[in-house]
Amino acid sequence: MRHLPTRTTRTSRRGVIGAVLAGLLCAAGTTVPAVADAPARTVAPRSGNGLALTPPMGFNNWNSTHCRAEFDESMVKGIADIFVEKGLKDAGYRYVNLDDCWAKPQRTADGKLEADPRRFPNGIKAVADYVHSKGLKIGIYTSAGTKTCDSVGLPGALGHEYSDAQQFADWGIDYLKYDNCNNQGVDARKRYTTMRDALAATGRPIVYSICEWGENKPWEWAGELGNLWRTTGDINDSWGSMLSIMKQNLPLAAAAGPGHWNDPDMLEVGNGGMTDTEYRTHFSMWSVMAAPLLIGSDLRKASAETFEILSNHEVVAVDQDPLGKQGTVLSSAGGRWVVAKEMRDGSRAVALFNETGSAQRIATTAAEVGLPRSGGYTMRDLWEHRSYNTAGTVAATVPAHGTVLLRVAADGTWAAHPPAVELGLDSSPLIEAGHTTTLTTTLTGLGRTPARKVSALLTGAPGWRVKALTPASAPALPTGRSLTTRWQVTAPAGTPTGAYGLTLDARYRSPAGARVRTTVPLQAHVVVAPPAGGGYLSDLPQLSATNGWGPVEKDTSNGESSAGDGNPLTIGGTVFTKGLGVHADSAVEFYTGGACRTVSAQVGLDDEKGTRGTVAFEVWADGTKAASTGVLTNAMPALPVTADVSGAQVVRLVVTDGGDGVDSDHADWADLRITC
Repeated sequence: MRHLPTRTTRTSRRGVIGAVLAGLLCAAGTTVPAVADAPARTVAPRSGNGLALTPPMGFNNWNSTHCRAEFDESMVKGIADIFVEKGLKDAGYRYVNLDDCWAKPQRTADGKLEADPRRFPNGIKAVADYVHSKGLKIGIYTSAGTKTCDSVGLPGALGHEYSDAQQFADWGIDYLKYDNCNNQGVDARKRYTTMRDALAATGRPIVYSICEWGENKPWEWAGELGNLWRTTGDINDSWGSMLSIMKQNLPLAAAAGPGHWNDPDMLEVGNGGMTDTEYRTHFSMWSVMAAPLLIGSDLRKASAETFEILSNHEVVAVDQDPLGKQGTVLSSAGGRWVVAKEMRDGSRAVALFNETGSAQRIATTAAEVGLPRSGGYTMRDLWEHRSYNTAGTVAATVPAHGTVLLRVAADGTWAAHPPAVELGLDSSPLIEAGHTTTLTTTLTGLGRTPARKVSALLTGAPGWRVKALTPASAPALPTGRSLTTRWQVTAPAGTPTGAYGLTLDARYRSPAGARVRTTVPLQAHVVVAPPAGGGYLSDLPQLSATNGWGPVEKDTSNGESSAGDGNPLTIGGTVFTKGLGVHADSAVEFYTGGACRTVSAQVGLDDEKGTRGTVAFEVWADGTKAASTGVLTNAMPALPVTADVSGAQVVRLVVTDGGDGVDSDHADWADLRITC
């Protein structure tokens, strides 16, 4: 598939396998079916099947098992059991979906599909019957091509649409994921229309999931064919991948609605490649985008935190709201996102999402999210499960990579809730071990009613010293008033570099006397000054790093999605021994402490992706762009870049895509040096 960056994972094999098989078929004189096996009387096309009036919720095995042997009948039945036992069914999850590799490599003599007897010894219908016995539904997978996407080359449905659809119906299938591999260049609309008609001809209600990776802008046409359509390439279990896909899906809100949904791919929650904070963001943003919620982790091994995230009924209710609106972006400056979703009851779900690597204040107002003028508003935190009143400001200090998800309403009940108080920190704390740093916190009253007997407390990691230099309490905080406190913070000498937790705690009383306590988790970074004279940046500790595919690699190319799988950094045939291998979109930060002067590098697309890929490089000194390259292609040799970073506390190295998506965007910061 063109859109995916890796070489050996299933999603990137699609385009390659399709091209190879097409060549083999032509070389062997094989005829590719041009006309489906339509019955004599076909069903007239229809624009909707009345299904998926809210986004489908369920499970798909691909992200956790791929085609490994553990994907089998026992696993599928076990997932159905877990849905019931762990409360996921009660939370709204219904579909237990089989992905690729369920079938035998060949059809029967009469052209029928058969289940792999090793994986499904009792056949698909028996599994479907078991899933149905639990009050759940079952889904299956095939491709709109001659073969599916797996390298084994299992039979696809191109030319067999009507017989395959009827076979799925006979088995009791409730959901079809229809992929795009090995499509032989047949027009996408034609292929997906044929399967739409074939499903309709069965008379069985089957949710139709179009998975053509956004190649032909399905949001412009697939609403007349399917219930959901993929808007992007496949997701992987990394912050960079999730973020990139989210950004591609957010602008498409106008296409979504009851029975037809933008699909930014399955959930990675619980697979281990992100933090729980990042997984809560993943789940929050998919819900605000009215995306299908298809669990992609192995629930047999899932942690309590994973189940807590996936079964958050209040967040699920945002996704499943019957009005069917996808959230729209109100602002995104500086990585501080405000996304608002209109709800059927007139309230608004508001996601305050922090893309950056440090805590940020993110704010909007009730009027800006579309609520009418009111004397006060109820603001419910859907992760804290607590309600507050606000005079109209909707704001929070959001941890790095975090999301505060709120439901805000002009419902007349605001006075029953305590006032909201916003907790904030004036900057991202950078602390050198053994040295004292002064930090400033604020508590700000947002409520229509004042917060009374307010106190603040800042605590650090074990062994850290934190001392208030100015008052940390106030008798009251009316709307818009703040309690500002300066603190001395000292990390013990010898503390290793890295991120450490700080907690800002506020305690106060509502006008009715109710006690309220709220906290915000923050991060302090223990840093070391760069060495005198500078050196290679790949030898220095990173403050933070995000990458579009796998981790940032030191002194090798990006490679694939696993750590340490890169190759020698190579641009235009020139090999470099030092530098960073990244994949768009990426950002890597280094602490420079105001002591450095220049950053220099040789930059370009790594040769490991051949002629593919387009990227642009940027160097930022604190909040100022110090250098940029414009769009580079793989046909270009290494480009020298030098940036003046004098006085900067933090240097950030950014790689963006070249405006055509992130396919194959493996980028090298070669010979990357800093002078200090």
